[in-house]
Parts: sequence; C-alpha cells; structure tokens
Amino acid sequence: MNRRAFLTRAAAAGTIGAGAVGTMAGPPTSAGRGKTSRKITEVQVYLVSVGGRHPVLARVLTDEGISGVGEAAIAYGIGATAAAGMVKDLAQEFLLGKDPFWIEALWSEMYDHTFWSKGGGPIIFAGISALEQALWDIKGKSLGIPVYEMLGGKMRDQVRVYANGWSFRCLKPADFAREAERVVKDGYTAIKFYPLASPEMDVAGHIRHVARRSVDRSAEERAVASVKAVRDAVGPRIDIMLDVSAELTTDAIIRLGQRMQEWDIAFLEEPVDPFDVEALKKVSEQVPIPIAVGERLYTRYGFRRVLEQHAADVLQPDIGNTGGILESKKIAAMAEAYTMRVAPHNCASPVSTAAALQLDACIANFLIQEVYPYRIPEHFRLVDHAPEREIRNGLMPIPDRPGLGVELVEEKVRPFLWARCRL
Repeated sequence: MNRRAFLTRAAAAGTIGAGAVGTMAGPPTSAGRGKTSRKITEVQVYLVSVGGRHPVLARVLTDEGISGVGEAAIAYGIGATAAAGMVKDLAQEFLLGKDPFWIEALWSEMYDHTFWSKGGGPIIFAGISALEQALWDIKGKSLGIPVYEMLGGKMRDQVRVYANGWSFRCLKPADFAREAERVVKDGYTAIKFYPLASPEMDVAGHIRHVARRSVDRSAEERAVASVKAVRDAVGPRIDIMLDVSAELTTDAIIRLGQRMQEWDIAFLEEPVDPFDVEALKKVSEQVPIPIAVGERLYTRYGFRRVLEQHAADVLQPDIGNTGGILESKKIAAMAEAYTMRVAPHNCASPVSTAAALQLDACIANFLIQEVYPYRIPEHFRLVDHAPEREIRNGLMPIPDRPGLGVELVEEKVRPFLWARCRL
C-alpha cells in the first residue's frame, strides 16, 4: 500500500485526526465516549449596558446542572448587538444537544461550517470565543479544576498588570501627569494611555480617536508634551505604554514614534492598520520602540504574517474576539517560536479578565496583562469574584477556583437577558 492510499483509508476509517470528526458527521457525540447524558440544553445571551459599555455575555447550561460563562469582547465601539446575535446563531446551530467536553471539535465545527469564519472578523470570532470560554468553564467545573490545569498547568501564581482607562478625561499634559501619578500611588507599576485621542467628556468617559489618519501640528505637539509630562510625573521606574489605535499614516507615526523614544516607552501599540503587515514592518524597522499589535487580529491565521515578517515585538490577542482560550494559547505558542512575547488585550467585563488569567497562567512568553481597574462599581458586580478587585501592588493573583473562577450574579445580569436558545 502506498502512502496516499494509506492516508485515504485511515481517514475514511476515522483513525487519524482529519477523519475522526468528519466533515459530514459533525463532532463526536457523548455516546461515542461511553456516556449518553451529558449535553448542552440551553444557551443564554446577555447584552449588558453598564457604564457606557456593552458586555456580551453567554451562559451555557447542561443537563447535568453545570453551567459555564464566556464573553464576546465587543463591549466598546459598535457591534455588541451583532455579537449577541452571532452568539445566539452559533449556539442554536452548533451547540445545543452536543457534549460540552468536545471543545476543539465544536470550535472546528463553528469555524468550518459558518462559511464566514474563513477570513472572518471580530463579530464571528467574538461569538465563537464566548462559547468556547463557556465550554472550558463547564469542563473545569465538572472536573473540579481551573481551566489552566487542562492547558499544561500554571507557570506562575500571579501576573503583573498595567492600568488602562485612567486617562479618559484628560485634556492637557498636566491632566495626564496628575492622573498618572494617582495610578502609581495606587500601586501600579505599568500604565497605558492614548496620547492622540480626545476625551468626549461624557458621563461614561469615552474617548474619540483621530479621524482621517491625520492631526495638525498642535495636536502632535500636545501628544508629545503629554508623554513627557507623564514620564516626569511617574519617574523612570514605571513602564509606560502608548496606544495610538492605528490613527495615523505610516510616515506620520514613524515621525511621532521617533520623537517618543526619548521617554523610554515600553511598547507602541497598533501604530498602523494591523492588517497592513508591510506598513507594520516598516514602522518596527524605523521606530526604536517595541511594537505591539493584536486586538484586531483574529485566530492564529490572522497573526501568521505578522510573525513571519517579524513585524512586531509583542502580540496582544484578545481571548474574547480572537477565537477563545485555546486559540490564544496556540497564538502564544506560535509567538514563542518567533521569540515574541504576549500581553493579552482585555477591554471587556470581568469575565474576559478571568478568561485571560487562564492563559496568563500557562504560557511561557507572558509579558503583562491589561486591566481597566477604574470603571464604575456596577461593572465589577456582574460577577461574584471580579479579578480586578484582587489586584495588589500592580499584581493580580491566578485564581484556583474551578473553571474560569467566576459566576454571573443573577440579579445583576437578569435585566439584560437578550436571547435564550433551548434544546
């Protein structure tokens, strides 16, 4: 028998990876594992409105009485309703009646058979991410262990974090300096802000990014002055990260980045459109600041060319929109092979923070974790153990509770129930 014939027969018999699931048959059933009762019976979708953000939360229920939670990380910007609808559609089509333990098989079903996942964007992958997290949560609770124990075990007991969101009402360099000093007094040793953005000064504390890829000279000078003011205020031992959200053209950000290097910047985030790998590479070659990118790249496929081109130094996958926990671990493994570090992006509810901690615990090339500790109290009350509430001296402990380590607080989320899918 030649090699091709062997592979063909083996796949048909279901004895190697590709044939084990099968394109037509779908993922293996519980019965195939000697168990007939464990199945997903209901998925609840919550479209929350809190503090000007719109977390999209999913709760997956099983016939064994164990439920899991996850989040589609489209809590800011536009798209939360679309993400909620995507979670509903995916759950209805691919999860109901299935064994929640078959996480990778169900992920593959969603990826292969939605059609739009191939080359898809944040809405579809946020939906997949939320459900994938919930499946891990169920499995961890069923086994009585944290998710990271199923992904190789933890490598650290706590993670360093950087504070974001503290600058959203700053107008002048002096405002940035004052607020940065306050954050450092709270114990944080790393901070991030948006030197080019403008505060909208609304109740929720939103910021407005640059439009049309350009700013005038006065805005550029104000950005430079703000960075200098922050460095002067916090001193030389605090790490400062700058997020420019792909706001400028390549030439403009190279000029600005070269001016910023004087203040020892830990990384410059999203200097250009993350899909323009050639422009990203050009910036990384001409700006002597580590380049970070990843919150708007989806799945390992979206990160591949950035890695191959060595176009960045730090990758920032968001577990809530890049495909979930295991997909983020695969991205981290790819980054490790290219000697890059990982600083997971996180800008949604405490559910996303809890999921990110599962990744942080078990990857070798972890750098630092993003958190938003200054949101209104109601934001953290959506769950019973918000990880942000446990930060001390800029460090967040890895939880030892089963699954993701958080549960939705029923009375807080009930008013936001948006859809329910039942078997």
